[in-house]
Amino acid sequence: MSEQMLVAVSGCVAVLALMLIRVPIAISLASVAVAGFAYLVGPGPALGILIDSPIRTVTNFNFSVIPMFVLMGALVAASGMSRELFRAANAWVGHLPGGMAMATILACGGFASINGSSVASAATMTHVALPEMRRAGNDPGLSAGVIAAGGTLGIMIPPSVMFILYAVLTDTDVVSLFIAGIVPGLMAIVMYCITVQIIFLLRPEWLPRGSRADRKEKLASLRAIWATGLLFALVMGGIYFGVVTITEAAGLGVFGALIIGVARGRLPWSAVEESLIEALRTSAAIFFILIAAFLFQYFLAVSQLSQLLGEALESLPVGPIGVVIAILAFYIIVGMFVDELAIMLLTIPIVFPIVVNLGFDPVWFGVLVVVTIQIGLIAPPVGIVCFIINNMVPDIGIVNIYRGAMPFVIADLVWLALLVAFPSLSLYLGRLMN
Repeated sequence: MSEQMLVAVSGCVAVLALMLIRVPIAISLASVAVAGFAYLVGPGPALGILIDSPIRTVTNFNFSVIPMFVLMGALVAASGMSRELFRAANAWVGHLPGGMAMATILACGGFASINGSSVASAATMTHVALPEMRRAGNDPGLSAGVIAAGGTLGIMIPPSVMFILYAVLTDTDVVSLFIAGIVPGLMAIVMYCITVQIIFLLRPEWLPRGSRADRKEKLASLRAIWATGLLFALVMGGIYFGVVTITEAAGLGVFGALIIGVARGRLPWSAVEESLIEALRTSAAIFFILIAAFLFQYFLAVSQLSQLLGEALESLPVGPIGVVIAILAFYIIVGMFVDELAIMLLTIPIVFPIVVNLGFDPVWFGVLVVVTIQIGLIAPPVGIVCFIINNMVPDIGIVNIYRGAMPFVIADLVWLALLVAFPSLSLYLGRLMN
């Protein structure tokens, strides 16, 4: 093994070790990247990238889309649109087998279309849907598992912060990623609802039917979600029809969420202030991580790890698709133990050139990566969404929450296999619109 390869592998191991002992992701990536770069190139150039990379990242106008979408999600969560979505979905499907669980999934999908964060979606729906599900007699662990699975839709259904980060790391068109996420996102909703029906067949006492809403109540529930539909049309409609750029759409989304919330009396100044503070904290953390990720890319470039690993993988007797499957399996396994965002930032600079050199579409691979991240968000032993729900409702117990989420992990694996086997599921809509 060459000295460069040894340094690169040691650097990756050091990053994982630092993360496992709870050193923040950004500090782990940045410290190892600068130290490794200094060893291979010299202290002077290492100091140069340490000065240059942060400035170029925080002053890049294209990156302003990140804090804008984060702020839009915070304003939407504070304005109570999630409660309206749940009530509307429950009015239409609540009387069906497993109806309230399916209503929760549908509400999560609707909320994801104007939010973009799985953590925020899961936390919000835990407040909104879980009390209703428990009052209706649904099994608490399964109810929490449904919310955890539904919450993961936040990173798949656009606008998705995870797609934006992938686009930034790989220089892929974010609009194409957004379009590619629509059909897989709808597929996920369908798969989760099918999973609910299977559970109902096996354990009907866990998912009792709700009461049937009359026609008047159904129509009233649809009228109540006009704000969600309007905001989605403003943002995603503007992007898809080419009226606004992605950055302009993000700003329009913030303005629309603010105006709608204030006009409806749902956003007092205190709520706006809290949303601004939350968005500032989240965006600062994301930018800190982005800066560290770009520093790590410099380190990988000078160590030539990507090229050497690519040559090794391409020489395996499994074919190109076998290489992709191996990469996804790695993501799923490691994602069970290490933070998904950390794995993405650490590995995408390494595996992305390999996938592109094998001739695969970067948009398709981006969708696959986000699906594997979804699995890691709810898979034990470090499913962050399950932990968040457990912190909010500790009486259910983390083991019961994981048990409730496992059927949906299986559904995600089936869904991932379909996306691997049929790339057109994620690419057809984008090709149709071009």
